[in-house]
Amino acid sequence: MASFDEQCIENYVHRFVPDLIKGKVAFVTGGGSGIGFTITEILMRHGCDTVIASRNLQRLQSAAEKLEKATGRKCLALQMDVRKPATIIAAVEEALSCYGKINVLVNNAAGNFLAPLASLSYNAYKTVIEIDTMGTFNVSKTVFDKYMKDHGGSIVHISALLHQRGSLMQAHAGSAKAAIDALTKHMAVEWGPLGITVNGIAPGPIGDTEGMRRLGGGQEAYITELIPIGRMGRKEEIAHLLLYLVSDLGGLISGATIPADGASWMVGPNSVKEVAQRMMGGKSKM
Repeated sequence: MASFDEQCIENYVHRFVPDLIKGKVAFVTGGGSGIGFTITEILMRHGCDTVIASRNLQRLQSAAEKLEKATGRKCLALQMDVRKPATIIAAVEEALSCYGKINVLVNNAAGNFLAPLASLSYNAYKTVIEIDTMGTFNVSKTVFDKYMKDHGGSIVHISALLHQRGSLMQAHAGSAKAAIDALTKHMAVEWGPLGITVNGIAPGPIGDTEGMRRLGGGQEAYITELIPIGRMGRKEEIAHLLLYLVSDLGGLISGATIPADGASWMVGPNSVKEVAQRMMGGKSKM
Protein backbone atom coordinates (compact mmCIF):
# COMPACT_ATOMS: atom_id res chain seq x y z
CA MET A 1 0.00 0.00 0.00
CA ALA A 2 1.28 3.46 -0.88
CA SER A 3 2.31 5.77 1.95
CA PHE A 4 -0.29 8.22 3.19
CA ASP A 5 0.43 11.67 1.71
CA GLU A 6 0.64 13.93 4.74
CA GLN A 7 -0.45 17.54 4.39
CA CYS A 8 -0.29 20.44 6.79
CA ILE A 9 -3.48 21.93 8.19
CA GLU A 10 -5.09 24.53 5.94
CA ASN A 11 -6.29 27.78 7.51
CA TYR A 12 -5.02 26.79 10.93
CA VAL A 13 -6.60 28.65 13.86
CA HIS A 14 -4.56 28.94 17.07
CA ARG A 15 -6.35 27.56 20.13
CA PHE A 16 -3.39 28.57 22.29
CA VAL A 17 -1.24 31.70 22.05
CA PRO A 18 1.12 31.35 19.06
CA ASP A 19 4.28 31.73 21.18
CA LEU A 20 3.25 29.21 23.86
CA ILE A 21 6.47 27.20 23.55
CA LYS A 22 8.59 29.74 21.67
CA GLY A 23 12.31 28.98 21.82
CA LYS A 24 11.93 25.31 22.63
CA VAL A 25 13.23 22.41 20.52
CA ALA A 26 11.29 19.15 20.13
CA PHE A 27 12.60 15.77 19.00
CA VAL A 28 9.78 13.68 17.49
CA THR A 29 10.29 10.05 16.50
CA GLY A 30 8.10 8.97 13.62
CA GLY A 31 7.44 12.64 12.94
CA GLY A 32 7.32 12.27 9.18
CA SER A 33 3.85 10.75 9.03
CA GLY A 34 0.54 10.19 10.79
CA ILE A 35 -0.07 11.59 14.25
CA GLY A 36 3.63 12.38 14.59
CA PHE A 37 3.50 14.70 11.57
CA THR A 38 0.61 16.70 12.99
CA ILE A 39 2.18 16.79 16.47
CA THR A 40 5.30 18.27 14.90
CA GLU A 41 3.26 20.81 12.96
CA ILE A 42 1.32 22.00 16.01
CA LEU A 43 4.51 22.36 18.06
CA MET A 44 6.09 24.38 15.26
CA ARG A 45 3.01 26.60 14.92
CA HIS A 46 3.50 27.56 18.57
CA GLY A 47 7.11 28.68 18.29
CA CYS A 48 9.04 25.42 18.53
CA ASP A 49 11.83 24.23 16.22
CA THR A 50 11.89 20.48 15.68
CA VAL A 51 13.71 17.31 14.75
CA ILE A 52 11.84 14.49 13.05
CA ALA A 53 13.54 11.11 13.06
CA SER A 54 12.82 7.68 11.59
CA ARG A 55 14.26 5.12 9.17
CA ASN A 56 12.74 6.60 5.99
CA LEU A 57 14.89 9.64 5.22
CA GLN A 58 13.10 10.46 1.97
CA ARG A 59 9.74 10.66 3.74
CA LEU A 60 11.29 12.74 6.52
CA GLN A 61 12.84 15.24 4.11
CA SER A 62 9.56 15.66 2.26
CA ALA A 63 7.73 16.16 5.55
CA ALA A 64 10.30 18.64 6.86
CA GLU A 65 9.97 20.74 3.71
CA LYS A 66 6.17 20.90 4.08
CA LEU A 67 6.37 21.70 7.79
CA GLU A 68 8.88 24.49 7.38
CA LYS A 69 6.89 26.06 4.56
CA ALA A 70 3.64 25.98 6.54
CA THR A 71 4.99 27.20 9.88
CA GLY A 72 8.08 29.28 9.22
CA ARG A 73 10.03 27.28 11.82
CA LYS A 74 13.01 24.99 11.35
CA CYS A 75 12.62 21.21 11.03
CA LEU A 76 15.67 18.94 10.90
CA ALA A 77 15.15 15.52 9.28
CA LEU A 78 17.41 12.78 10.66
CA GLN A 79 17.58 9.11 9.74
CA MET A 80 17.50 6.85 12.78
CA ASP A 81 16.34 3.41 13.90
CA VAL A 82 14.85 3.37 17.41
CA ARG A 83 16.02 -0.25 17.78
CA LYS A 84 19.67 0.70 17.27
CA PRO A 85 21.18 2.87 20.01
CA ALA A 86 24.20 3.87 17.92
CA THR A 87 21.94 5.53 15.34
CA ILE A 88 19.96 7.26 18.09
CA ILE A 89 23.09 8.63 19.72
CA ALA A 90 24.29 9.97 16.36
CA ALA A 91 20.93 11.61 15.65
CA VAL A 92 20.62 13.20 19.10
CA GLU A 93 24.18 14.52 18.88
CA GLU A 94 23.46 16.02 15.47
CA ALA A 95 20.28 17.61 16.80
CA LEU A 96 22.20 19.14 19.70
CA SER A 97 24.90 20.32 17.33
CA CYS A 98 22.24 22.09 15.26
CA TYR A 99 20.03 23.53 18.00
CA GLY A 100 22.03 23.27 21.23
CA LYS A 101 19.11 21.82 23.18
CA ILE A 102 16.22 19.33 23.22
CA ASN A 103 13.45 20.51 25.52
CA VAL A 104 10.70 18.16 24.37
CA LEU A 105 10.87 14.48 23.39
CA VAL A 106 7.92 12.78 21.72
CA ASN A 107 8.22 8.99 21.45
CA ASN A 108 5.78 8.35 18.64
CA ALA A 109 7.52 5.67 16.53
CA ALA A 110 5.59 2.39 16.57
CA GLY A 111 4.91 -0.77 14.65
CA ASN A 112 1.57 -2.59 14.47
CA PHE A 113 -0.57 -4.93 12.40
CA LEU A 114 -3.57 -7.19 12.95
CA ALA A 115 -2.67 -10.74 13.95
CA PRO A 116 -4.32 -13.41 16.14
CA LEU A 117 -1.98 -14.85 18.74
CA ALA A 118 -2.16 -18.26 17.06
CA SER A 119 -0.73 -16.76 13.89
CA LEU A 120 1.81 -14.45 15.53
CA SER A 121 5.40 -15.51 14.87
CA TYR A 122 8.21 -15.23 17.41
CA ASN A 123 9.92 -12.62 15.30
CA ALA A 124 6.77 -10.56 14.71
CA TYR A 125 6.13 -10.24 18.44
CA LYS A 126 9.77 -9.41 19.10
CA THR A 127 9.85 -6.74 16.40
CA VAL A 128 6.89 -4.81 17.82
CA ILE A 129 8.34 -4.95 21.33
CA GLU A 130 11.69 -3.74 19.99
CA ILE A 131 10.18 -0.80 18.09
CA ASP A 132 7.58 0.31 20.63
CA THR A 133 8.93 -0.57 24.07
CA MET A 134 12.67 -0.77 23.52
CA GLY A 135 12.53 2.14 21.10
CA THR A 136 10.81 4.33 23.67
CA PHE A 137 13.42 3.44 26.29
CA ASN A 138 16.35 3.79 23.90
CA VAL A 139 15.45 7.28 22.71
CA SER A 140 14.45 8.49 26.19
CA LYS A 141 17.68 7.19 27.68
CA THR A 142 19.77 8.89 25.01
CA VAL A 143 18.04 12.28 25.25
CA PHE A 144 18.22 12.04 29.04
CA ASP A 145 21.95 11.28 29.03
CA LYS A 146 22.83 13.84 26.39
CA TYR A 147 20.73 16.77 27.58
CA MET A 148 17.74 16.47 29.90
CA LYS A 149 19.49 15.16 33.01
CA ASP A 150 21.25 18.51 33.29
CA HIS A 151 18.59 20.83 31.87
CA GLY A 152 15.17 19.25 32.49
CA GLY A 153 12.47 18.90 29.86
CA SER A 154 9.25 17.18 28.88
CA ILE A 155 8.81 13.64 27.54
CA VAL A 156 5.57 12.32 26.05
CA HIS A 157 5.06 8.71 24.95
CA ILE A 158 2.30 7.96 22.43
CA SER A 159 0.63 4.88 23.88
CA ALA A 160 -2.69 3.12 23.20
CA LEU A 161 -5.65 1.55 25.02
CA LEU A 162 -5.33 -1.95 23.56
CA HIS A 163 -4.15 -3.56 26.79
CA GLN A 164 -6.93 -2.18 28.96
CA ARG A 165 -9.28 -5.03 27.95
CA GLY A 166 -7.05 -7.37 25.97
CA SER A 167 -8.05 -6.29 22.47
CA LEU A 168 -8.27 -9.10 19.96
CA MET A 169 -5.51 -9.46 17.35
CA GLN A 170 -3.40 -6.88 19.18
CA ALA A 171 -1.50 -8.87 21.81
CA HIS A 172 1.86 -7.74 20.46
CA ALA A 173 1.06 -4.02 20.37
CA GLY A 174 -0.98 -4.16 23.57
CA SER A 175 1.89 -5.77 25.46
CA ALA A 176 4.33 -3.20 24.12
CA LYS A 177 2.12 -0.26 25.09
CA ALA A 178 1.41 -1.68 28.56
CA ALA A 179 5.14 -1.71 29.19
CA ILE A 180 5.42 1.87 27.95
CA ASP A 181 2.70 2.97 30.38
CA ALA A 182 4.67 1.40 33.23
CA LEU A 183 7.86 3.05 32.01
CA THR A 184 6.06 6.41 32.02
CA LYS A 185 5.43 6.06 35.76
CA HIS A 186 8.97 4.95 36.59
CA MET A 187 10.54 7.76 34.54
CA ALA A 188 8.25 10.36 36.11
CA VAL A 189 9.22 9.27 39.62
CA GLU A 190 12.96 8.95 39.02
CA TRP A 191 13.49 11.91 36.70
CA GLY A 192 11.03 14.35 38.24
CA PRO A 193 13.61 15.70 40.71
CA LEU A 194 15.74 16.67 37.70
CA GLY A 195 13.01 18.89 36.27
CA ILE A 196 11.64 16.35 33.79
CA THR A 197 7.95 15.63 33.35
CA VAL A 198 6.98 12.33 31.70
CA ASN A 199 3.51 11.52 30.43
CA GLY A 200 1.68 9.36 27.92
CA ILE A 201 -1.19 9.97 25.55
CA ALA A 202 -3.30 6.97 24.52
CA PRO A 203 -5.28 7.78 21.37
CA GLY A 204 -8.32 5.77 20.36
CA PRO A 205 -9.48 5.53 16.74
CA ILE A 206 -8.09 8.51 14.82
CA GLY A 207 -9.56 9.12 11.39
CA ASP A 208 -7.63 10.11 8.25
CA THR A 209 -4.45 8.25 9.20
CA GLU A 210 -2.47 5.50 7.56
CA GLY A 211 -2.88 3.52 10.77
CA MET A 212 -6.65 3.57 10.48
CA ARG A 213 -6.44 2.53 6.83
CA ARG A 214 -4.26 -0.45 7.73
CA LEU A 215 -5.89 -1.49 11.00
CA GLY A 216 -9.50 -0.41 10.54
CA GLY A 217 -10.32 -3.40 8.37
CA GLY A 218 -12.60 -1.24 6.22
CA GLN A 219 -14.97 -0.92 9.17
CA GLU A 220 -14.62 2.80 9.87
CA ALA A 221 -18.40 3.41 9.94
CA TYR A 222 -18.92 0.51 12.37
CA ILE A 223 -16.05 1.70 14.58
CA THR A 224 -17.52 5.21 14.68
CA GLU A 225 -20.87 3.85 15.87
CA LEU A 226 -19.16 2.36 18.92
CA ILE A 227 -17.61 5.64 20.12
CA PRO A 228 -19.75 7.36 22.77
CA ILE A 229 -19.01 10.87 21.49
CA GLY A 230 -20.17 9.77 18.03
CA ARG A 231 -17.01 10.35 16.01
CA MET A 232 -13.38 9.37 15.62
CA GLY A 233 -10.63 11.58 16.93
CA ARG A 234 -8.57 13.98 14.85
CA LYS A 235 -4.80 14.16 14.72
CA GLU A 236 -4.99 17.82 15.64
CA GLU A 237 -6.73 16.95 18.93
CA ILE A 238 -3.93 14.62 19.98
CA ALA A 239 -1.38 17.28 19.03
CA HIS A 240 -3.11 19.98 21.08
CA LEU A 241 -3.28 17.72 24.12
CA LEU A 242 0.44 17.08 23.80
CA LEU A 243 1.11 20.80 23.35
CA TYR A 244 -0.63 21.47 26.66
CA LEU A 245 1.43 18.82 28.44
CA VAL A 246 4.80 20.14 27.23
CA SER A 247 3.96 23.80 27.88
CA ASP A 248 4.11 25.55 31.24
CA LEU A 249 0.35 25.03 31.51
CA GLY A 250 0.87 21.30 32.04
CA GLY A 251 3.79 21.55 34.42
CA LEU A 252 1.99 19.79 37.28
CA ILE A 253 1.08 16.73 35.23
CA SER A 254 3.60 13.89 35.29
CA GLY A 255 3.35 10.11 35.41
CA ALA A 256 -0.06 10.07 33.70
CA THR A 257 -1.20 8.29 30.57
CA ILE A 258 -4.22 10.18 29.30
CA PRO A 259 -6.88 8.35 27.25
CA ALA A 260 -7.98 10.34 24.21
CA ASP A 261 -10.62 8.11 22.65
CA GLY A 262 -14.08 9.54 23.39
CA ALA A 263 -14.56 6.78 26.03
CA SER A 264 -14.63 4.12 23.31
CA TRP A 265 -12.42 1.57 25.08
CA MET A 266 -14.97 1.23 27.87
CA VAL A 267 -17.93 0.30 25.70
CA GLY A 268 -16.75 -1.39 22.49
CA PRO A 269 -17.46 -5.10 21.91
CA ASN A 270 -14.65 -7.58 22.32
CA SER A 271 -16.34 -10.69 20.95
CA VAL A 272 -14.02 -13.17 19.25
CA LYS A 273 -16.68 -14.17 16.76
CA GLU A 274 -17.80 -10.64 15.91
CA VAL A 275 -14.30 -9.23 15.50
CA ALA A 276 -13.24 -12.16 13.34
CA GLN A 277 -16.25 -11.74 11.09
CA ARG A 278 -15.96 -8.00 10.70
CA MET A 279 -12.20 -7.49 10.63
CA MET A 280 -11.01 -10.68 8.98
CA GLY A 281 -14.02 -12.01 7.12
CA GLY A 282 -14.61 -14.76 9.66
CA LYS A 283 -11.77 -16.79 8.21
CA SER A 284 -9.22 -16.60 10.99
CA LYS A 285 -8.99 -19.09 13.81
CA MET A 286 -8.16 -17.45 17.10
